[in-house]
Amino acid sequence: MKLEAIAAFADNYIWILHDGRNALVVDPGDAQPVLKFLADHSLQLSGILVTHHHADHVGGLKELLPVLQGPIFAPALETMPVDCTPCHGGEQVELLGLKFEVMDVPGHTAGHIAFFLPEPEDDSAPILFCGDTLFSGGCGRLFEGTPAQMHASLQRLAALPAATRVCCTHEYTLSNLRFARAVEPDNAELMRYQAWCETQRGQNLSTLPSTLELELQINPFLRCDHATVARAVASAQAAPDVAQASNAPHSTSAIDTAERAVEVFARLRQWKNEFR
Repeated sequence: MKLEAIAAFADNYIWILHDGRNALVVDPGDAQPVLKFLADHSLQLSGILVTHHHADHVGGLKELLPVLQGPIFAPALETMPVDCTPCHGGEQVELLGLKFEVMDVPGHTAGHIAFFLPEPEDDSAPILFCGDTLFSGGCGRLFEGTPAQMHASLQRLAALPAATRVCCTHEYTLSNLRFARAVEPDNAELMRYQAWCETQRGQNLSTLPSTLELELQINPFLRCDHATVARAVASAQAAPDVAQASNAPHSTSAIDTAERAVEVFARLRQWKNEFR
């Protein structure tokens, strides 16, 4: 099974999985590049996965219906522009003989879901289609959800196998890494990754997919329980309570620790919103 990214709009990726004959696509915000890819590779569109309702993820659905020979799986809690098979977290859906686990990941939107493929047919690394919840070096804005929801969603994704390929839907990596360096300027792995990404983009090549193992080392939104991130947030926003949280005794309860991580996340996300 081959995994590829179709470029759309200014910085979107529409992910496609195909076996040389049949294909599924993820979040087709624009039908035209999908139709061209299908025609160029003589592929039949056998299914669609949708993570959330934003137009740049669902805008191509109506135009793809005439060539679609299969289901559209989409969030049960969000309104779609066409009829879809509704999905809830904890369910499993099957396309092209592949079994995807549906995960509830609210935050960016209220009903956002992700699709996790733990066992690709070719025994390659697991695949995560995470929409706009997790980006390389960053995370989505909170348009409909709360910081606590988004933090919990990211922690849910962070618990997946380290080798998981992270297939997010925007080429935001360099922008995200500039912010990540402001948060953790001495993070050696982050510096190495930023240099690699700059080379990739300089050659007009994608930085994606990332891996969960890498994101856990360089993405500040997955590192809110790290003292370096908490101190950076405190310094940037004059939040001494956050700084003190990063140095709290190890005997502090798990509940208190989780609450502090959510607070760090909320302030980190606000900092990113204002970062230039």
